[in-house]
Amino acid sequence: MSPARAYRALFAVVAWFGLGLQYWLSITGNPDKTFAELTLNFFSYFTVLVNILAALAFTVPVVAPDSKLGRWTSSEGVRAAIAMYIAVVGLTYHFLLSHVWDPQGWLFIANGVLHYVTPAAFVLDWLLFTPKGRLRWIDAVKWLAGPVIYTGWTLVHGFASGWWPYWFMDVPALGLAKAAFWAAAMLAFFLVVGLILITLDRTLGRRDRTPPAP
Repeated sequence: MSPARAYRALFAVVAWFGLGLQYWLSITGNPDKTFAELTLNFFSYFTVLVNILAALAFTVPVVAPDSKLGRWTSSEGVRAAIAMYIAVVGLTYHFLLSHVWDPQGWLFIANGVLHYVTPAAFVLDWLLFTPKGRLRWIDAVKWLAGPVIYTGWTLVHGFASGWWPYWFMDVPALGLAKAAFWAAAMLAFFLVVGLILITLDRTLGRRDRTPPAP
C-alpha cells in the first residue's frame, strides 16, 4: 500500500469516527427534540457537511479509486476545494466559536476530530499527495458556490425553524445589517484561503516541474 493510500485509510477511519460520535451524541443528548429535527439540524452544520466531504475524499480513493466518485474525489480541483472549506472550518471554530463552546467528555473528542484533527489531516493530505500546478485563479471564486448555497439553505431553514447553527448567521439576533456583514466577511475569508491554496499549488507545481541542475 502506498503512503497516500495508507494515510487516507487511517484518516478515513478517524473522520468517520468523529462524525458518527458527534451524531450519536447529538441524538442522545437532546431528549426534548425529535429524531427528525435533530438529524436535520446535524446535517445543517457546515462543519458536518465539509467533514463528510473530507471523509469521502479520504475513503473513496482507497476503496474504489476507479469509480466515478473515486475519480471525482481524486481530482485536483475537488480536493483543493475541500481543503479550502475544511481549513475555514478549523480556523473559524478556533477564532470565532471555541470561546462560546466548552465540550466535555466524548463531546470534547468528537469536537476535536471535527474541528482540528480532520481539517489538519486533510490539508496535509492535499499538500503531500495531491498533484500540483493545475489550478487557476478563477477556481477560488468558483469554490464560493458551496458557502453561498449553504448560506441560502441556512436562511431558509433558520427562518422556518427558528434554529441557527452559528451565532454569526443568526439573523434575528444580529439584525440584517450585522448578519449581512458577517456573511460577506466569511465569503471574503473563504476567497482568501482559496487564493492562498492556489498560490501554493502554482508554486509547488513549478517546483515539481523544474528539472534538477546538471
